[in-house]
Amino acid sequence: MLPRARRVEIAWLMLSPLLLIVVGVTCYPLLNTVRLSFTDASLTGGPATAAWVGLDNFVYAVTDPDFQAALRRTLYFTVVSVAAEIVLGVAVALLLDQPFRGRTLLRALLVLPLALPTIVNAIMWRLIFNPDFGSLNALLLQLGAIDRYRSWLGEPATAMNMVILADVWKNYPLVTLIVLAALQTIPRDLYEAAIIDGAGAWTRFRRITLPWILPPLLIAAVLRTIEAFKVFDIIYVMTRGGPADATRTVSFFVYNESFAYLHAGSGASYALLVLAISAILIALYIRLLHRQAKLA
Repeated sequence: MLPRARRVEIAWLMLSPLLLIVVGVTCYPLLNTVRLSFTDASLTGGPATAAWVGLDNFVYAVTDPDFQAALRRTLYFTVVSVAAEIVLGVAVALLLDQPFRGRTLLRALLVLPLALPTIVNAIMWRLIFNPDFGSLNALLLQLGAIDRYRSWLGEPATAMNMVILADVWKNYPLVTLIVLAALQTIPRDLYEAAIIDGAGAWTRFRRITLPWILPPLLIAAVLRTIEAFKVFDIIYVMTRGGPADATRTVSFFVYNESFAYLHAGSGASYALLVLAISAILIALYIRLLHRQAKLA
């Protein structure tokens, strides 16, 4: 048997290709972004034309009213979509946990929205919301809910909520599957004992089900919050950030600053601010998970 030091050397040797790939595709772009954020680099010029500006990009970014507005829209999108996905996901999981005919088929169909590519999902919902031939307008008109066709994605008051609806439809099955897996592990004798003691449905949910599913539910909330905060693709396909910037989130703001306006330096500073905010959210969730683990 080889000595421990030799085994460690062999392990590092075998890991070296993967480490080189990680450094190449993650560390180097990140470090280069940090470097660019302190310059006035532009995509129209070469590296030689970039001048050092220090913290000017960051000072301008944190005081930019357009970025602040994009941040508020992003927080609204994140809070509403994640909250809706958690509520809907838990409700559907509780339904699918009950014994009834066709439950297996419904569980299989539940995966379809999650398996659908985001771009395809966005195109599908854009067609549903179409102001001329969209099925949503036709349905609401027949039900008498509206008296004329509406441009759901063309009105600033409704555009963001429609994008949230499309995002919730695609991603709530993830919460459902996680919660459903947790529900399968709850001992049934706990419910039987609670029923004997006279506990109602709400009491059983609050005292047995919710504490049992809370840890995996928090993990689902962490995953969905991170994804929702950096949302870009569904907005790019459905609204392009419009109308009147009503759906321009921070990721879309960074995209415009970097690739539409060609401001690589300021775009890098905006991107690092988004990264910092995401890291803060992750840290808060991790602290919440540790706190929940201690209580359990």
